[in-house]
Amino acid sequence: MRGIAKYIWIFIFVAFVGGFLLGDVSGLLGRSPVTPTTVVAKVNGNEVLYLTWQNLSAQLASDQERRSGRSLNLDERRQIEDQAFNQLVSDVLLQQEYEKRGIRVTDAEIREAALTSPPQDVYQNPSFQTDGRFDAAKYQRFITSPLARQQGISLQLENYYRSELPKQRLFSQLVSEAWVSDERLFRMFRDERDSATVRLVAIKPTPAQIESAEVSETEAKQFYAQYEDRWERPGRAVVSVIGISRIPTAADTASTANRLRVLREEITSGRTSFEDVAKRESEDTISGPQGGDLGRGAKGRFVPEFEAAAFALRAGQISEPVKTQFGWHLIKATERKGDTLALRHILVAVKQNDSTATATDRRADELSTLAGGATEPAKFDSAAAKLGLLVTQLPVQEGQTSNYLGRPVGGITGWAFSGMAVGETSDLVDDDQGYYLVRLDSLTRGGKQPFESVRKEIMQALKERKAVANLMSQGEALLADAKATSLDAAAAKAGLTVATAGPFTRLGFVQGLGYYNEAIGAAFALPIGTPGMAATTEAVVVMVVTARTEATREAFDAKKNEMREQTVQTLREQKVRLFIDNLRREAKIVDRRREINATLRRQTVAGQP
Repeated sequence: MRGIAKYIWIFIFVAFVGGFLLGDVSGLLGRSPVTPTTVVAKVNGNEVLYLTWQNLSAQLASDQERRSGRSLNLDERRQIEDQAFNQLVSDVLLQQEYEKRGIRVTDAEIREAALTSPPQDVYQNPSFQTDGRFDAAKYQRFITSPLARQQGISLQLENYYRSELPKQRLFSQLVSEAWVSDERLFRMFRDERDSATVRLVAIKPTPAQIESAEVSETEAKQFYAQYEDRWERPGRAVVSVIGISRIPTAADTASTANRLRVLREEITSGRTSFEDVAKRESEDTISGPQGGDLGRGAKGRFVPEFEAAAFALRAGQISEPVKTQFGWHLIKATERKGDTLALRHILVAVKQNDSTATATDRRADELSTLAGGATEPAKFDSAAAKLGLLVTQLPVQEGQTSNYLGRPVGGITGWAFSGMAVGETSDLVDDDQGYYLVRLDSLTRGGKQPFESVRKEIMQALKERKAVANLMSQGEALLADAKATSLDAAAAKAGLTVATAGPFTRLGFVQGLGYYNEAIGAAFALPIGTPGMAATTEAVVVMVVTARTEATREAFDAKKNEMREQTVQTLREQKVRLFIDNLRREAKIVDRRREINATLRRQTVAGQP
């Protein structure tokens, strides 16, 4: 039962020490413009402290690293920081809503919830299970024990429910009226099941017709105002990158395989057990501490090379070294029953040999000394020239991992959008395959773009729409001919091509028609065999429906209850999400992250010798 206490206190210790070290090394304790009371955001006038944000970010990052078994790169840390910031903003907005609605919870209600409704993770804790099932009595004995009170577990749970119970009550109010009628469900069922097949002619404007269409500045501004949600854009930047490879050679690969052969001989000779060697040598951070245990299962769990070698083994047999994308493995089949196999493995990743790795590290240190953290752009170019290294320029987009020399490198994008000024150079960034130094060459902030930034895009879209509208008379003439003769004859006379589309539903993308537009609607409204016409934003379409199937009431009745349950749950989730989104949209939120990060960056540079 003490297991749960250990993990909670590990979190408290990490959060405290992480917060203290952050304050000590970055000036949060009063030795710089950034202090413990520095405000990172204001939400309708309520303040969120920088230290609160950093502590939550550290907690979430620690949780993610524990789950993944590896350290996070800069891109992933930036995503975690965004998650923490958004969570804190939402918490403030929700607290304001509780006050507005008069939602309150008593201490007695909180204690009752902590006692009878433990967090979901607790249900999986072996300390609170009997015969593999959660035992409420065990949990309640522990949570009311002096040990739980002394270690602060009861207080932690009470604080958790002090936050969660008001949220549950608010959400219950929001979704109490979520319901869907049989007729609406049937329409949804038909949208998914009805299908149509059509023959069509799509009349599209030529580039010259689009270019000649006239659009006024007033029309463009009206379009910008009408569709204001369309102009959100992620940040974009251009960076220069210097890379020093850490990719192993063929000799390194052979050396690692030989190392596995030595380990295999150690095991098969009986000097050491497979489990002990796995604990000592395996670089699989999940199975290694468990003696390499991969559990029991059928085929389909592993990459093909690993699986082929594993299922060729007899029970008790150990493989020769097996190469996969993760490195070299020794595999042991511990038990075999029918098509299932219980396995252990030892993983050793392929890395540069010691002498090569030392030389690479020294070269990376020299690069860092010459230009790491520089604010003068020329230092970056000078360092590359002195060390004879290639400079590669890359476009990067906020929220997306950048690609360098054909492979993803985490950390470049996260650094570029972390408050850097154009011309600044990063500290050394590294992954398993290299060291990197990055200079920010240009930067366009993300968010809603001003009219001038998207004016060209809007003008082009309106030109295309007007060009399509100018083709209506041509479409009407084609339709008249199709009604008088046939679609094929009318198309041949006009020098146009007839295409076939379908069967398709109302909800999917249709080649030649597009997605969820007037032409799709016409395909489900026109009588079969009768030509009709519809205009989309891209073309004037003349079509003939050749076949259509419709969902039956009998099929719907068999699925109705299941559909209602799923749909109501989706509606509830959507309603809560839209409510929170609307709170954020209407709130006055001041975000000072970039400003603070830039201040800390200037402090760091100023403090360098």
